Amino acid sequence: MNPDLDALHPYPFEKLAALKAGVTPPAGLAPIPLTIGEPRHVPYAAALETLQAHLAEIGRYPATAGTPELRRAIADWATQRFSLTAGLDPDAQVLPVNGTREAIFAFVQAALDRTRPAKVAMPNPFYQIYEGATLLAGGTPYYLACRAETGFRPDLASVPAEVWREVQILFVCSPGNPSGAVMPLTDYQTLIELADEHDFIIASDECYSELYLDEDTPPSGLLEACAALGRHDYRRCLVFHSLSKRSNLPGLRSGFVAGDAALIAPFKRYRTYHGCAMSLPVQHASIAAWADEAHVRANRDAYRATFAAVTAELAPVLDFPAPEASFYLWPAVPGGDDEAFARALFAEENVSVLPGAYMGRPGPDGVNPGAGRVRLALVADAGAAREAAQRIRRFLERSA
Repeated sequence: MNPDLDALHPYPFEKLAALKAGVTPPAGLAPIPLTIGEPRHVPYAAALETLQAHLAEIGRYPATAGTPELRRAIADWATQRFSLTAGLDPDAQVLPVNGTREAIFAFVQAALDRTRPAKVAMPNPFYQIYEGATLLAGGTPYYLACRAETGFRPDLASVPAEVWREVQILFVCSPGNPSGAVMPLTDYQTLIELADEHDFIIASDECYSELYLDEDTPPSGLLEACAALGRHDYRRCLVFHSLSKRSNLPGLRSGFVAGDAALIAPFKRYRTYHGCAMSLPVQHASIAAWADEAHVRANRDAYRATFAAVTAELAPVLDFPAPEASFYLWPAVPGGDDEAFARALFAEENVSVLPGAYMGRPGPDGVNPGAGRVRLALVADAGAAREAAQRIRRFLERSA
Protein backbone atom coordinates (compact mmCIF):
# COMPACT_ATOMS: atom_id res chain seq x y z
CA MET A 1 0.00 0.00 0.00
CA ASN A 2 0.99 3.63 -0.46
CA PRO A 3 3.17 4.44 2.58
CA ASP A 4 1.78 8.00 2.58
CA LEU A 5 -1.46 6.50 3.94
CA ASP A 6 0.33 6.14 7.27
CA ALA A 7 0.70 9.92 7.46
CA LEU A 8 -3.07 10.48 7.51
CA HIS A 9 -4.53 11.58 10.84
CA PRO A 10 -7.69 9.95 12.20
CA TYR A 11 -10.77 11.81 11.05
CA PRO A 12 -12.26 14.13 13.72
CA PHE A 13 -15.35 11.95 14.10
CA GLU A 14 -13.19 8.89 14.75
CA LYS A 15 -11.53 10.78 17.59
CA LEU A 16 -14.92 11.88 18.89
CA ALA A 17 -16.21 8.30 18.91
CA ALA A 18 -13.17 7.23 20.92
CA LEU A 19 -13.69 10.14 23.33
CA LYS A 20 -17.31 9.12 23.96
CA ALA A 21 -16.56 5.40 24.24
CA GLY A 22 -17.75 3.92 27.53
CA VAL A 23 -19.97 6.90 28.35
CA THR A 24 -23.69 6.29 28.84
CA PRO A 25 -25.80 9.46 28.67
CA PRO A 26 -29.11 9.77 30.54
CA ALA A 27 -31.69 7.42 29.06
CA GLY A 28 -34.45 9.99 29.39
CA LEU A 29 -32.78 12.53 27.09
CA ALA A 30 -32.97 12.02 23.35
CA PRO A 31 -29.60 12.44 21.62
CA ILE A 32 -28.97 15.75 19.87
CA PRO A 33 -25.91 15.67 17.60
CA LEU A 34 -24.32 19.05 16.77
CA THR A 35 -21.22 17.47 15.28
CA ILE A 36 -21.51 16.83 11.54
CA GLY A 37 -22.21 19.67 9.11
CA GLU A 38 -24.91 17.75 7.28
CA PRO A 39 -27.92 19.91 6.37
CA ARG A 40 -31.18 18.62 7.87
CA HIS A 41 -33.52 21.07 6.15
CA VAL A 42 -35.82 19.73 3.42
CA PRO A 43 -33.98 19.13 0.12
CA TYR A 44 -34.98 21.34 -2.80
CA ALA A 45 -38.08 19.57 -4.10
CA ALA A 46 -37.79 20.60 -7.76
CA ALA A 47 -34.30 19.09 -7.93
CA LEU A 48 -35.61 15.77 -6.62
CA GLU A 49 -38.52 15.83 -9.07
CA THR A 50 -36.14 16.54 -11.95
CA LEU A 51 -33.85 13.74 -10.80
CA GLN A 52 -36.79 11.34 -10.84
CA ALA A 53 -37.95 12.52 -14.26
CA HIS A 54 -34.56 11.75 -15.81
CA LEU A 55 -33.75 8.45 -14.13
CA ALA A 56 -33.86 6.60 -17.45
CA GLU A 57 -30.70 8.48 -18.46
CA ILE A 58 -28.77 6.46 -15.91
CA GLY A 59 -28.34 4.10 -18.85
CA ARG A 60 -25.97 6.50 -20.61
CA TYR A 61 -22.34 7.31 -19.89
CA PRO A 62 -21.89 10.97 -18.90
CA ALA A 63 -19.04 13.14 -20.17
CA THR A 64 -16.35 14.32 -17.75
CA ALA A 65 -17.02 17.95 -18.70
CA GLY A 66 -20.75 17.66 -18.02
CA THR A 67 -23.43 18.82 -20.40
CA PRO A 68 -23.27 22.26 -22.04
CA GLU A 69 -26.58 23.06 -20.33
CA LEU A 70 -25.18 22.40 -16.87
CA ARG A 71 -22.01 24.37 -17.50
CA ARG A 72 -24.11 27.28 -18.78
CA ALA A 73 -26.41 27.16 -15.73
CA ILE A 74 -23.36 27.24 -13.44
CA ALA A 75 -21.72 30.08 -15.38
CA ASP A 76 -24.94 32.12 -15.32
CA TRP A 77 -25.38 31.60 -11.56
CA ALA A 78 -21.80 32.51 -10.68
CA THR A 79 -21.82 35.54 -12.98
CA GLN A 80 -24.95 36.90 -11.35
CA ARG A 81 -24.02 36.02 -7.79
CA PHE A 82 -20.48 37.42 -7.86
CA SER A 83 -20.91 40.34 -10.30
CA LEU A 84 -18.52 38.89 -12.87
CA THR A 85 -18.63 41.66 -15.45
CA ALA A 86 -16.91 39.52 -18.10
CA GLY A 87 -18.78 36.38 -17.06
CA LEU A 88 -17.43 32.86 -17.18
CA ASP A 89 -16.75 30.86 -20.31
CA PRO A 90 -18.81 27.70 -19.66
CA ASP A 91 -16.61 25.64 -21.96
CA ALA A 92 -13.20 26.71 -20.63
CA GLN A 93 -13.68 28.11 -17.13
CA VAL A 94 -16.30 25.79 -15.57
CA LEU A 95 -16.10 22.11 -14.63
CA PRO A 96 -18.91 20.21 -12.85
CA VAL A 97 -17.72 17.94 -10.03
CA ASN A 98 -19.18 15.42 -7.61
CA GLY A 99 -19.18 17.77 -4.63
CA THR A 100 -16.38 19.94 -3.25
CA ARG A 101 -14.80 17.20 -1.13
CA GLU A 102 -14.05 14.98 -4.12
CA ALA A 103 -12.91 17.90 -6.26
CA ILE A 104 -10.62 19.43 -3.63
CA PHE A 105 -8.91 16.10 -3.05
CA ALA A 106 -8.54 15.38 -6.76
CA PHE A 107 -7.27 18.86 -7.61
CA VAL A 108 -4.34 18.60 -5.22
CA GLN A 109 -3.35 15.26 -6.76
CA ALA A 110 -3.44 16.82 -10.23
CA ALA A 111 -1.81 20.16 -9.40
CA LEU A 112 1.01 19.47 -6.95
CA ASP A 113 4.50 19.18 -8.45
CA ARG A 114 6.42 16.94 -6.08
CA THR A 115 9.68 17.36 -8.02
CA ARG A 116 10.21 20.65 -6.18
CA PRO A 117 9.30 22.00 -2.72
CA ALA A 118 5.57 21.39 -2.42
CA LYS A 119 3.96 23.19 0.46
CA VAL A 120 0.19 23.59 0.61
CA ALA A 121 -0.93 26.42 2.89
CA MET A 122 -4.29 26.05 4.61
CA PRO A 123 -6.33 27.68 7.37
CA ASN A 124 -5.95 26.16 10.82
CA PRO A 125 -8.41 24.83 12.07
CA PHE A 126 -9.45 23.37 8.74
CA TYR A 127 -11.49 20.92 6.70
CA GLN A 128 -9.39 17.77 6.94
CA ILE A 129 -9.50 17.03 3.20
CA TYR A 130 -7.02 19.89 2.59
CA GLU A 131 -4.44 18.12 4.74
CA GLY A 132 -5.18 14.57 3.60
CA ALA A 133 -5.04 15.52 -0.06
CA THR A 134 -1.71 17.23 0.50
CA LEU A 135 -0.12 14.30 2.31
CA LEU A 136 -1.26 11.77 -0.31
CA ALA A 137 0.05 13.98 -3.11
CA GLY A 138 3.50 14.05 -1.52
CA GLY A 139 3.20 17.63 -0.27
CA THR A 140 3.75 19.30 3.08
CA PRO A 141 0.92 21.12 4.86
CA TYR A 142 1.65 24.62 6.15
CA TYR A 143 -0.88 25.72 8.76
CA LEU A 144 -2.13 29.32 8.90
CA ALA A 145 -3.54 30.02 12.35
CA CYS A 146 -7.06 31.47 12.48
CA ARG A 147 -7.41 33.07 15.90
CA ALA A 148 -9.71 35.60 17.53
CA GLU A 149 -7.15 38.38 17.16
CA THR A 150 -7.22 38.02 13.35
CA GLY A 151 -11.00 37.71 13.18
CA PHE A 152 -10.61 33.94 12.77
CA ARG A 153 -9.12 34.53 9.33
CA PRO A 154 -5.65 33.26 8.31
CA ASP A 155 -2.74 35.22 9.70
CA LEU A 156 -1.07 35.99 6.38
CA ALA A 157 1.32 38.58 7.80
CA SER A 158 3.08 35.92 9.89
CA VAL A 159 4.18 33.85 6.87
CA PRO A 160 7.86 34.37 5.95
CA ALA A 161 8.71 35.08 2.31
CA GLU A 162 10.80 31.90 2.14
CA VAL A 163 7.69 29.87 2.98
CA TRP A 164 5.59 31.59 0.33
CA ARG A 165 8.27 30.70 -2.22
CA GLU A 166 7.68 26.99 -1.53
CA VAL A 167 3.87 27.19 -1.48
CA GLN A 168 2.25 25.73 -4.59
CA ILE A 169 -1.40 25.87 -3.45
CA LEU A 170 -3.09 28.09 -0.89
CA PHE A 171 -6.48 26.95 0.42
CA VAL A 172 -8.86 29.52 1.79
CA CYS A 173 -12.34 28.82 3.15
CA SER A 174 -14.87 31.63 3.33
CA PRO A 175 -17.30 31.56 5.01
CA GLY A 176 -15.01 29.66 7.29
CA ASN A 177 -15.38 26.22 8.81
CA PRO A 178 -15.57 26.18 11.84
CA SER A 179 -15.83 29.88 12.70
CA GLY A 180 -18.16 31.24 9.99
CA ALA A 181 -15.73 34.14 9.45
CA VAL A 182 -16.06 35.89 6.09
CA MET A 183 -13.06 37.07 4.11
CA PRO A 184 -13.44 40.64 2.82
CA LEU A 185 -12.78 41.47 -0.81
CA THR A 186 -9.57 43.30 0.12
CA ASP A 187 -8.11 40.16 1.72
CA TYR A 188 -8.77 38.19 -1.45
CA GLN A 189 -7.00 40.88 -3.44
CA THR A 190 -4.02 40.72 -1.08
CA LEU A 191 -3.87 36.98 -1.69
CA ILE A 192 -3.93 37.52 -5.45
CA GLU A 193 -0.94 39.86 -5.15
CA LEU A 194 0.92 37.24 -3.10
CA ALA A 195 0.07 34.53 -5.64
CA ASP A 196 1.43 36.67 -8.46
CA GLU A 197 4.58 37.46 -6.51
CA HIS A 198 5.33 33.87 -5.47
CA ASP A 199 3.61 31.90 -8.26
CA PHE A 200 1.10 29.75 -6.40
CA ILE A 201 -2.54 28.76 -6.97
CA ILE A 202 -5.37 30.05 -4.76
CA ALA A 203 -8.02 27.38 -4.19
CA SER A 204 -11.05 29.00 -2.57
CA ASP A 205 -13.52 26.67 -0.84
CA GLU A 206 -16.79 28.63 -0.93
CA CYS A 207 -19.28 25.85 -0.20
CA TYR A 208 -20.93 27.89 2.59
CA SER A 209 -21.20 31.08 0.53
CA GLU A 210 -25.00 31.00 0.30
CA LEU A 211 -25.65 30.62 4.03
CA TYR A 212 -25.31 34.11 5.48
CA LEU A 213 -27.19 35.91 8.21
CA ASP A 214 -27.49 39.40 6.71
CA GLU A 215 -29.58 39.12 3.54
CA ASP A 216 -28.19 42.42 2.27
CA THR A 217 -24.54 41.43 2.70
CA PRO A 218 -23.67 38.23 0.83
CA PRO A 219 -20.07 37.06 1.30
CA SER A 220 -17.55 38.06 -1.35
CA GLY A 221 -15.75 35.44 -3.41
CA LEU A 222 -12.38 34.97 -5.07
CA LEU A 223 -13.67 35.38 -8.62
CA GLU A 224 -15.47 38.53 -7.52
CA ALA A 225 -12.15 39.90 -6.27
CA CYS A 226 -10.57 39.03 -9.62
CA ALA A 227 -13.36 40.79 -11.51
CA ALA A 228 -12.97 43.92 -9.37
CA LEU A 229 -9.29 43.98 -10.38
CA GLY A 230 -10.13 43.54 -14.07
CA ARG A 231 -8.56 40.09 -13.91
CA HIS A 232 -11.11 38.39 -16.13
CA ASP A 233 -8.91 35.40 -16.93
CA TYR A 234 -9.00 34.57 -13.17
CA ARG A 235 -5.33 33.66 -13.44
CA ARG A 236 -4.04 31.38 -10.65
CA CYS A 237 -7.51 31.32 -9.09
CA LEU A 238 -10.06 28.51 -8.68
CA VAL A 239 -13.27 28.39 -6.65
CA PHE A 240 -15.14 25.33 -5.38
CA HIS A 241 -18.93 25.47 -4.92
CA SER A 242 -21.56 22.90 -3.99
CA LEU A 243 -25.30 22.34 -3.83
CA SER A 244 -24.99 20.42 -0.55
CA LYS A 245 -25.46 23.38 1.79
CA ARG A 246 -27.09 25.83 -0.63
CA SER A 247 -29.96 23.52 -1.60
CA ASN A 248 -29.87 20.91 1.20
CA LEU A 249 -28.72 18.26 -1.27
CA PRO A 250 -25.61 16.70 0.34
CA GLY A 251 -26.40 13.26 -1.08
CA LEU A 252 -26.64 14.57 -4.63
CA ARG A 253 -22.86 15.10 -4.65
CA SER A 254 -22.98 18.00 -7.07
CA GLY A 255 -20.81 21.07 -7.32
CA PHE A 256 -18.40 22.83 -9.62
CA VAL A 257 -14.91 24.23 -10.00
CA ALA A 258 -14.48 27.50 -11.88
CA GLY A 259 -11.75 29.98 -12.70
CA ASP A 260 -8.48 29.95 -14.59
CA ALA A 261 -8.91 28.05 -17.88
CA ALA A 262 -5.21 27.15 -17.79
CA LEU A 263 -5.89 25.19 -14.58
CA ILE A 264 -9.30 23.82 -15.58
CA ALA A 265 -8.00 22.17 -18.76
CA PRO A 266 -5.36 19.89 -17.18
CA PHE A 267 -7.67 19.18 -14.25
CA LYS A 268 -10.32 18.00 -16.71
CA ARG A 269 -7.73 15.78 -18.38
CA TYR A 270 -6.87 14.28 -14.97
CA ARG A 271 -10.55 13.69 -14.26
CA THR A 272 -11.01 11.85 -17.54
CA TYR A 273 -8.69 9.17 -16.17
CA HIS A 274 -9.98 9.54 -12.60
CA GLY A 275 -13.43 8.38 -13.75
CA CYS A 276 -15.63 10.75 -11.81
CA ALA A 277 -18.15 12.09 -14.31
CA MET A 278 -21.47 13.26 -12.87
CA SER A 279 -24.45 11.10 -13.85
CA LEU A 280 -26.95 12.67 -16.24
CA PRO A 281 -29.93 12.58 -13.84
CA VAL A 282 -27.83 14.42 -11.26
CA GLN A 283 -26.82 16.97 -13.89
CA HIS A 284 -30.46 17.68 -14.72
CA ALA A 285 -31.31 18.05 -11.03
CA SER A 286 -28.34 20.39 -10.60
CA ILE A 287 -29.49 22.64 -13.42
CA ALA A 288 -32.84 23.01 -11.66
CA ALA A 289 -31.14 23.88 -8.36
CA TRP A 290 -28.68 26.44 -9.76
CA ALA A 291 -31.51 28.17 -11.62
CA ASP A 292 -33.65 28.91 -8.54
CA GLU A 293 -32.93 31.36 -5.73
CA ALA A 294 -36.27 31.35 -3.88
CA HIS A 295 -35.52 28.09 -2.08
CA VAL A 296 -32.07 29.36 -1.09
CA ARG A 297 -33.53 32.51 0.48
CA ALA A 298 -36.02 30.35 2.39
CA ASN A 299 -33.12 28.18 3.56
CA ARG A 300 -31.28 31.24 4.88
CA ASP A 301 -34.42 32.38 6.68
CA ALA A 302 -34.63 29.02 8.45
CA TYR A 303 -31.00 29.19 9.55
CA ARG A 304 -31.49 32.75 10.80
CA ALA A 305 -34.32 31.57 13.02
CA THR A 306 -32.12 28.80 14.40
CA PHE A 307 -29.18 31.13 15.02
CA ALA A 308 -31.42 33.67 16.75
CA ALA A 309 -32.85 31.04 19.09
CA VAL A 310 -29.50 29.42 19.91
CA THR A 311 -27.44 32.58 20.33
CA ALA A 312 -30.05 34.16 22.59
CA GLU A 313 -29.83 31.09 24.83
CA LEU A 314 -26.04 30.71 24.82
CA ALA A 315 -24.72 34.28 24.71
CA PRO A 316 -25.04 34.73 28.50
CA VAL A 317 -22.95 31.62 29.22
CA LEU A 318 -20.52 31.15 26.32
CA ASP A 319 -18.10 33.38 24.44
CA PHE A 320 -18.29 32.97 20.66
CA PRO A 321 -17.62 35.18 17.64
CA ALA A 322 -20.69 36.88 16.22
CA PRO A 323 -21.70 34.53 13.41
CA GLU A 324 -21.59 36.01 9.90
CA ALA A 325 -22.27 32.96 7.75
CA SER A 326 -22.27 29.14 7.53
CA PHE A 327 -24.22 27.12 10.10
CA TYR A 328 -21.62 26.78 12.86
CA LEU A 329 -20.98 28.35 16.25
CA TRP A 330 -17.39 28.35 17.51
CA PRO A 331 -17.48 29.03 21.25
CA ALA A 332 -14.62 28.98 23.73
CA VAL A 333 -15.23 26.52 26.56
CA PRO A 334 -14.87 27.44 30.24
CA GLY A 335 -11.58 26.11 31.55
CA GLY A 336 -10.18 25.64 28.04
CA ASP A 337 -10.35 21.83 27.88
CA ASP A 338 -12.49 21.16 24.81
CA GLU A 339 -12.26 17.35 25.06
CA ALA A 340 -13.33 17.28 28.71
CA PHE A 341 -16.18 19.68 27.91
CA ALA A 342 -17.45 17.55 25.01
CA ARG A 343 -17.27 14.31 26.97
CA ALA A 344 -19.01 15.72 30.05
CA LEU A 345 -21.73 17.43 28.00
CA PHE A 346 -22.47 14.14 26.27
CA ALA A 347 -22.44 12.24 29.57
CA GLU A 348 -24.79 14.64 31.34
CA GLU A 349 -27.05 16.05 28.58
CA ASN A 350 -26.74 13.68 25.58
CA VAL A 351 -25.63 16.56 23.35
CA SER A 352 -22.66 15.85 21.07
CA VAL A 353 -20.26 18.62 19.98
CA LEU A 354 -16.89 18.45 18.24
CA PRO A 355 -13.75 19.44 20.17
CA GLY A 356 -11.98 22.21 18.27
CA ALA A 357 -8.57 20.62 18.73
CA TYR A 358 -9.70 17.77 16.46
CA MET A 359 -10.01 20.25 13.58
CA GLY A 360 -6.60 21.87 14.02
CA ARG A 361 -2.91 21.10 14.26
CA PRO A 362 -0.06 22.66 16.20
CA GLY A 363 1.31 25.48 14.04
CA PRO A 364 4.88 26.73 13.70
CA ASP A 365 4.53 28.12 17.25
CA GLY A 366 3.51 24.71 18.60
CA VAL A 367 -0.01 25.88 19.48
CA ASN A 368 -3.19 24.28 18.13
CA PRO A 369 -5.52 27.25 17.50
CA GLY A 370 -8.58 25.00 17.65
CA ALA A 371 -7.90 23.90 21.21
CA GLY A 372 -10.19 25.35 23.86
CA ARG A 373 -13.19 25.68 21.54
CA VAL A 374 -15.94 23.41 20.29
CA ARG A 375 -17.84 23.41 17.01
CA LEU A 376 -21.62 23.40 17.11
CA ALA A 377 -23.29 22.52 13.80
CA LEU A 378 -26.74 24.15 13.90
CA VAL A 379 -28.19 22.02 11.15
CA ALA A 380 -31.32 20.72 12.88
CA ASP A 381 -34.63 22.56 12.94
CA ALA A 382 -34.96 25.51 15.29
CA GLY A 383 -36.82 23.49 17.92
CA ALA A 384 -34.16 20.80 18.28
CA ALA A 385 -31.36 23.36 18.15
CA ARG A 386 -33.05 25.44 20.85
CA GLU A 387 -33.40 22.38 23.08
CA ALA A 388 -29.72 21.58 22.56
CA ALA A 389 -28.83 25.15 23.55
CA GLN A 390 -31.00 24.90 26.65
CA ARG A 391 -29.26 21.69 27.68
CA ILE A 392 -25.83 23.24 27.10
CA ARG A 393 -26.78 26.25 29.19
CA ARG A 394 -28.15 24.01 31.94
CA PHE A 395 -24.90 22.02 31.90
CA LEU A 396 -22.80 25.17 32.14
CA GLU A 397 -24.85 26.73 34.91
CA ARG A 398 -24.72 23.48 36.89
CA SER A 399 -20.96 23.26 36.40
CA ALA A 400 -20.21 26.88 37.31
